[in-house]
Amino acid sequence: MTRKPVHLAVHDSFADWETGHTTAHLALAGYEVRTVAPTGAPVTSIGGLRVLPDLALDALRPEDSSLLILTGGTLWDEGDALAPFARTARAFLDARVPVAAICGATAGLAREGLLDDRAHTGAASFHLAATGYAGTQRYVEADAVTDGGLVTAGPTEPVAFAREVFRLLGAYDERAIDAWYRLFHDSDAQAYAEFEKALAR
Repeated sequence: MTRKPVHLAVHDSFADWETGHTTAHLALAGYEVRTVAPTGAPVTSIGGLRVLPDLALDALRPEDSSLLILTGGTLWDEGDALAPFARTARAFLDARVPVAAICGATAGLAREGLLDDRAHTGAASFHLAATGYAGTQRYVEADAVTDGGLVTAGPTEPVAFAREVFRLLGAYDERAIDAWYRLFHDSDAQAYAEFEKALAR
């Protein structure tokens, strides 16, 4: 089965550690991962990685994608430079194409109104409340939350974030996901063999 690509948002100061588990294991599951930036110009992550994006944001269409992943970074709270990514997330969700946002990206979605009616989490409840959004009652103290085609997580939960994405896309069956999570989150050495066995089925 041919799968549409997964699109990873990249921008200056993007938090490169937050989505590595997600993109690596989606690629292993057969998804092409393509980077999308505000323009076609290179961007540099917090860790100093220089990325030449595959496409500019204005060329991205929901119908060409399996998922939009929004990574955190300082720019989400430093003005409106990343607001176009939040607006694109709205277009994706309106088209019933899923979105996954972690760390500061959740604040961007809050400002866009996308968390007002969905259960969600983020870096901290007060961080999202500072945006002035109307969804404070829907905030959940959890590692990661999925609701209405949207995955949210805080910056310390890249493994839980990846698990929710795998489930949302059906990238792996539940046995494989459970073993994968125990391996990477709990450092359960026995889970490695279980994960390999699950993949072989």
